[in-house]
Amino acid sequence: MHISEGVLSMPVIAAGWALSAGGLAVGLKKTHTDDLSRIALVSSVLFLASLVHVPVGPSSIHLTLLGLAGALLGWSVIPALFIALLLQGLLFQFGGLLSLGVNAAVMSLAALSGRGISQLCRGGARVPGAFLAGFTAVIAGSILVVLCLFLSDYNLASAAAIIFAANIPLAVVEGIVTVFMVLFFAKVFPSLLPGAGKDGVHPPIRK
Repeated sequence: MHISEGVLSMPVIAAGWALSAGGLAVGLKKTHTDDLSRIALVSSVLFLASLVHVPVGPSSIHLTLLGLAGALLGWSVIPALFIALLLQGLLFQFGGLLSLGVNAAVMSLAALSGRGISQLCRGGARVPGAFLAGFTAVIAGSILVVLCLFLSDYNLASAAAIIFAANIPLAVVEGIVTVFMVLFFAKVFPSLLPGAGKDGVHPPIRK
């Protein structure tokens, strides 16, 4: 879901930075010092997960773990994603710095969509909720990428269609991976999951 430099139009880039700035303000306001260790952990995982690519047509796909990140961090996923994307741009020129605002906005909105799904599916619906969170985040992010490309240049519509189609099987894989990771956390680190009880090490990230 990283859009490279030189692809987007300036109005789309400006809109992306405006959304990212607003999201960062909200995310930082809702972030507490007790949450910093979890944010650092998730940011590191996001940084590493998106470095392994599989070429598909004019682009490539990779695990995003956005649904899981959104479920774990809530609004704090926005600064976590921004930091991960900034480091990728600085260290590997991956995604670029000019398009950083759009990439951060797209991935943050996708992660928050996963958060919303996970909030609706609690208790006995944890497994389907985890799958839907991972699946929905990838589909939402893909739709937003397609929209950004189309608004920048309608000639990119065919490339955008290929990218979206390639992300459908990825969404299924993401859903499955998210289920296994949620089940693992529920068994080993239950305090990481939203709605953790008093037996957790600390309360969950605020909404």
